[in-house]
Amino acid sequence: MGIGLVFLMLVLGSCGDYNKIVKSTDYEFKYKKAVEYYEDGEYVRAGTLFKELVNIYRGTTRADKIYYYFAKSMIGQKDYLMAGHYFRSLVKEFPNSEYTEEAQFMVGYCSYLQSPKPRLDQQVTQEAIDAFELYINLYPYSDRVDEANRLIDEMEDKLVYKSYLSAKLYYDFENYKAAVVALTNSLEKYPDSKYREDLKYMLLKSKYLLATNSVVNKAEGRYTSALDEYFSFIDEYPESKYKKEVAKFYEKASEILHYEEEQEETNIN
Repeated sequence: MGIGLVFLMLVLGSCGDYNKIVKSTDYEFKYKKAVEYYEDGEYVRAGTLFKELVNIYRGTTRADKIYYYFAKSMIGQKDYLMAGHYFRSLVKEFPNSEYTEEAQFMVGYCSYLQSPKPRLDQQVTQEAIDAFELYINLYPYSDRVDEANRLIDEMEDKLVYKSYLSAKLYYDFENYKAAVVALTNSLEKYPDSKYREDLKYMLLKSKYLLATNSVVNKAEGRYTSALDEYFSFIDEYPESKYKKEVAKFYEKASEILHYEEEQEETNIN
């Protein structure tokens, strides 16, 4: 008998055995086999069995364990949405379970695993941060606090980058009025952003270019705002890589506003 035929017979036999387990009404046996499948890494089979057992054992002392194994089986299948749902359910329905602490961590971790690329909507990223922060507050002495903090830092970096990209998009499309609002919001929300210098430069340039393209009755106020932004920028980054370029903005704005002349008159008086 060839090796391939032997393998096929084993597979068919295994499928037959599994189908018998699925159809069985011996739930203790079904539970035992579900655990075995999980421990062997057969998460699809384990998950299928645990999904049924969730309802069978609801209200019993084993219910929390079924929830736990089912959620872990979903993790094994990379179904992080379903896994997160059952970890949340475990935390809510079994607050005193031996699995509650890990489940609370896994709520955050499932959201973390679903966190999309920075250019996309980051609601799930914020949900992960909130869940990990709750975990740290509930279990401040847990061995997993350091990991939770590391993941929070990683996701906050993503939110900062998302904010930077969103603001920069208006700037790149030369929509300077919207850029001023978006860049200002990004700087206020994330004052310690590693993109701060670039954001402040784009804000200054956006204000300057908005002024140069303004109607007469709005130009003066916008040039004044650009000039104020220049002083803020150069005070914070006196040796900036943008130093020469922003100096040109200053020269033009101060010339139009007669800023230096007014300063001289003020000093004389």
